[in-house]
Amino acid sequence: MNLINLDSGEIYIFGEDIKKNEISIKDRIGFVYDDCCAFEDFTIKENKKIISKFYSKWDEEKFKYYLEKFELNENKKLKQLSKGQKMRFSLALALSHKAEFLILDEPTSGLDPVFRSELLDILFEIIGEEEVSILYSTHITTDLEKLADYITFLNKGKVEFSLEKDLLLEEYFLVKGPLDILNKDLEKELIGLRKTRYNFEGLTNNMRKLKELFGEKIIFEKATLDDIVVYYSKKDVK
Repeated sequence: MNLINLDSGEIYIFGEDIKKNEISIKDRIGFVYDDCCAFEDFTIKENKKIISKFYSKWDEEKFKYYLEKFELNENKKLKQLSKGQKMRFSLALALSHKAEFLILDEPTSGLDPVFRSELLDILFEIIGEEEVSILYSTHITTDLEKLADYITFLNKGKVEFSLEKDLLLEEYFLVKGPLDILNKDLEKELIGLRKTRYNFEGLTNNMRKLKELFGEKIIFEKATLDDIVVYYSKKDVK
């Protein structure tokens, strides 16, 4: 969002440089952060009146539609709302100015499981109803399993992978076997490694080669998205 300086590289959105065209680009983007960025002592209606002026395509009818859909009282002050209600208000704002791109930063962080599930259902409906793309940043992999088409994993500021979710889950497997067969050839094919007294477990995206090298001495299990994230985080610790 051009709020901090880049370490390197450039950011282009809609084919435009964010540094050169920040205002016009942000006019086409909806933002939802883990904390609601609005005035706590103002009502929903008062906040809307201020925020709507920043968007050239503000749609008042669409905003009212989402207030009703999300069961929000426009006369309530933000400080009277629960975290879940604030998140709904942020979503209503983001969806009411014909945004082409939604950026959601940890939107379910700190929510109870019931409302987190409800929010994911709302987002799933939005994907079906609105002509909008969503960039969803989260540490909760179950959210991604439900919503994502593509997954990009950042580890220590670097992109480890960026793939279609279904392809990602097809390519990666957990590898398990006895510790006495663990050698450099095997370790070289593992992404992250966990050892116990007698056995080891790791992640691989090269099942065919490991089968050729070790045959039935090792077993394979389909990796979950959580497995993939955990083992990529461990990959430099063997």
